[in-house]
Amino acid sequence: MSAVLSFGNVGVSFGTTPAVTDVTLDLRRGEIFGIVGESGSGKSTLANAAMGLLPANATVTGSIKVNGREVLSLGDEELRHMRGREAAMIFQDASVSLDPTWPVGDQIAETVRAHQKISRGAAKARALALMTEMGIADPASRYGDVPHRLSGGMRQRIVIAAALANDPQLLIADEPTTALDVTLQAQVLQLIDTLRQRHGTTVLLITHDLGVVAQVCDRVGVMHGGKLLEMGATRTLLARPSHPYTRALLAANPVGAKRGSRLPVVPPEWSVESLTAAERQRDSEIPAGAAYG
Repeated sequence: MSAVLSFGNVGVSFGTTPAVTDVTLDLRRGEIFGIVGESGSGKSTLANAAMGLLPANATVTGSIKVNGREVLSLGDEELRHMRGREAAMIFQDASVSLDPTWPVGDQIAETVRAHQKISRGAAKARALALMTEMGIADPASRYGDVPHRLSGGMRQRIVIAAALANDPQLLIADEPTTALDVTLQAQVLQLIDTLRQRHGTTVLLITHDLGVVAQVCDRVGVMHGGKLLEMGATRTLLARPSHPYTRALLAANPVGAKRGSRLPVVPPEWSVESLTAAERQRDSEIPAGAAYG
């Protein structure tokens, strides 16, 4: 089965500063793949590279393919067509993604009309249907609301509705629940999982929260210092991590720690090279397709 999203030896640098180094990863159709790591590990840079959203001073090497097409060779018009039609992205702060002066329903409808030749009435009907699917009560009355009249959770649902307006096969979610409280976070994660099951959407979920990964991801990769240190099935990796950085990351979770105890510190110098020979050999024996889709 061909990958929906494929990274092949991807590197990203800004001037002489490397941000991502030699990342190879394939995402299977209909899976939720989580990339976890601390701030500055290169997660968002990798996601933005896949959407062609990096600034002009970024240099990208390697290969990034969406549905088999090389993203790095696409022109501006081809990128615009890809975004929304084949791949879409949602960000952690819905308020930044929405025009504060424009009714949210119209913002969804305009996303539809940007990629499809349909009437305004048909686009509005599509927007209302998406709002209903996102679990927004009484979408007809909410259609004309501007963003500040909606709760944080509802704004994020509007952003997800706009991202899915043209039925993309790939959804990249960059910290989509960070700005939400625990209850709303659970609702949004459940919504993303439901959409995956209902539409077969492939999801790349960027997060620093291991709890989020454990809740919804089929597979997970751990990034640090711009490198993808290890990846595998979520339950297996969280239960039996190979890399010392991953083990330290899990040990640093304050949940369950004794009151007054000192949490482990994750040394910044840990990298792929710190894997023991035995761990490298174990990883090389993973059956073809088990780690890379």
